[in-house]
Amino acid sequence: MLERLIDMFKLEISKIYEVEDSFSSAVYKCLLTNGQNIILKIPYSKVKLNRELEAYRLLSESIPTPKLLNYWLGDENCVGAFLLTELKGETLTPNTSSSIAFQVGQIHGKLHTIQPNENYPSLHINNVFQNWSQFVDAQFYNFAKDVKPIIDDRLYKLAIKKFETMKQELPSPDGPSFIHMDFRPGNIIINKNQISGIIDFETVRFGSTEVDFTKLYRDYLSHNENLYLAYKEGYNSIRPLIDLDLVLPFYSFTDSFNSLGWCKRRGLSKNINFFERNLEMLKESVL
Repeated sequence: MLERLIDMFKLEISKIYEVEDSFSSAVYKCLLTNGQNIILKIPYSKVKLNRELEAYRLLSESIPTPKLLNYWLGDENCVGAFLLTELKGETLTPNTSSSIAFQVGQIHGKLHTIQPNENYPSLHINNVFQNWSQFVDAQFYNFAKDVKPIIDDRLYKLAIKKFETMKQELPSPDGPSFIHMDFRPGNIIINKNQISGIIDFETVRFGSTEVDFTKLYRDYLSHNENLYLAYKEGYNSIRPLIDLDLVLPFYSFTDSFNSLGWCKRRGLSKNINFFERNLEMLKESVL
């Protein structure tokens, strides 16, 4: 399929590398014979392809993202693919300045200012805000079917009980806003102390912002109080930040639980490290 796509897009390639930090889609960095690097992406599903294509069009004038160069909507043998410009730089790490954290807060706030347009409704990015509680329930219990056979029965029952108890304590949803749903350091590109752009929009929705802080806090903000404070300052310069202390415990717990189900669906053996890490986090939050 890769060779077919190279021919279809008429790419003259010198070298090609598979991007390792992609956990769902197949992503390739292509060095063309003219010296340019571009990204070839084959999404996991047709739904994800259409969702991401629409996100690039929606965000093109307000959020720094890769430029969409070309795309193919697929056939019975392939979900499709698209070509993107390469964002210069490296993925975000906790070893960055407070200036970067401030910029991360700003760009996250800008994402959350984007609202659904009632006059031009989105075709592929669902608006789940009005049914936010049902959306959270559906995600949790959908993954629960996969989680149940792979963890201890007592742990599973405690997790179900905790979910039902904690969701009653959540504040009113904040939105409707454009939410990334996978806003983590691996999807934030930094170049020379500036944010180069945001990538990977396969899971985006219009919904409540409260779900969108979990992975960023887990993998970045929780490592350094100064980064956390700078992020909050940057976010608040764009829009008011909700009280994260009220929502992070719930969404951190549900993220670790849902991630176990994701590992079961995508293959436990090849995702065993991610599975074990989330299993430990689930135990810490439940036991």
